[in-house]
Amino acid sequence: MPELPDVETFRRYLAYTSLHKKIVKVHLPGKELIYGITATTLRRHLLGRVLNRTERHGKHMFAGTDAGEWLLLHFGMTGFLKYYRDEDGEPGHPRLILDFDNGYHLAYDDQRKLGRIGLVMDIDGYIERRNLGPDALGIDLETFLKAYEDRRGAVKSALMDQSAMAGIGNIYADEILYQAGINPETRVAELDDDAMERLFRNMNKVLKKAVECGAKPDCLPDSYLIPHRTKGGTCPRCGREVTRTKVSGRTTYYCPYRQGG
Repeated sequence: MPELPDVETFRRYLAYTSLHKKIVKVHLPGKELIYGITATTLRRHLLGRVLNRTERHGKHMFAGTDAGEWLLLHFGMTGFLKYYRDEDGEPGHPRLILDFDNGYHLAYDDQRKLGRIGLVMDIDGYIERRNLGPDALGIDLETFLKAYEDRRGAVKSALMDQSAMAGIGNIYADEILYQAGINPETRVAELDDDAMERLFRNMNKVLKKAVECGAKPDCLPDSYLIPHRTKGGTCPRCGREVTRTKVSGRTTYYCPYRQGG
């Protein structure tokens, strides 16, 4: 599933490829993904408009139009963007395609149809309606500590709770906990202030590095778990086999020697 680093990469991609071009046609083959608006209304609001800015909150991306509205994109499990010119460049499962006046197209592709397409007037209002916590890369230590002060469940589940903090999913939760040396099944209430501050520091480190790498696992440092996060994978620091388990129903990888077992 695309997480904060992936969506930030998509945001930068759209900003680089698709801003300041007039939309001359809107294709909506994925009408079932449209949220809070009809396909006809969405098409009418985008046609003839120009995308002129981008924002992101957690796993949600917004592309602003010159009419003051925001195209909302959530990428579900398999979503991504592709900018292309010729028909043979079109991805296999487009759910929204914008044709621009320069002859190029921007496709939002989502094979499993678990994403979301919409139009919002106010990003802050959307965040509030969706009950999203602060963005994981925009949160300070004080807000971070407050968001988790009453949590009693496993720390991995807490990190993935979008109402506490938006943007972290299964894969990056594992990496953050690995870098912090914290067992994913540890209860939040069992973590002292030093452990929570260590968690915060490593969250920022991991997310910033992943964004810097364009969310490509093979670009991450050798000391990161993600490239080894497979059955039979080994800890990049101690060389022992990583443990594969379930935390709140989510497949989880960790090193019991580095993180406790």
